[in-house]
Amino acid sequence: MGYHTFDASRADKLERAERRFRFCSAEELRWALGADADATVADLGSGTGFFTDVVAPHVETCHAVDVQAAMHEYYREKGVPENVELVTSGVADLPFEDDALDGAFSTMTYHEFASDEALTELGRVLTESGRLAILDWSARGSGEAGPPVEERFSAAETTAALEDHGFAVEHAAERPETFLLVAIAQ
Repeated sequence: MGYHTFDASRADKLERAERRFRFCSAEELRWALGADADATVADLGSGTGFFTDVVAPHVETCHAVDVQAAMHEYYREKGVPENVELVTSGVADLPFEDDALDGAFSTMTYHEFASDEALTELGRVLTESGRLAILDWSARGSGEAGPPVEERFSAAETTAALEDHGFAVEHAAERPETFLLVAIAQ
């Protein structure tokens, strides 16, 4: 089950490129998502839109999904690209039609929404062969950055959860503080 969300009053911390790109580069995220220029994708737990802005110029539509309206307010003040749609929702109850998304990505937020309900919902909204890229804090990390270690999942735990929900994990990499998974909806 997922844990608490990031405190929206500290949203400025999410805009520090030197810290954000330390754990996931723009190129790596775009590679993991593998979206075509005509794709419709969703950033799950988009927060301030930091990583949404990395992906949006390379796809047709990007839904910035966040459970906190305050994060969307921050993003509006910063400036939302024309092809980004703000969606206030939890991942377990996405307001999309079946097979509506060609891809979805989560950067440092999987631990916040991890649940059977959320993974079932992702399987519903992703097209067959839709890609899901998850970069998150690893349970094997030190806990010096990110959420407490006890609130994290390992790459192996996340792989098992995804496979239990019908995803095929195409790539899994455990790192010192994070992990990266690429899964395909079946």
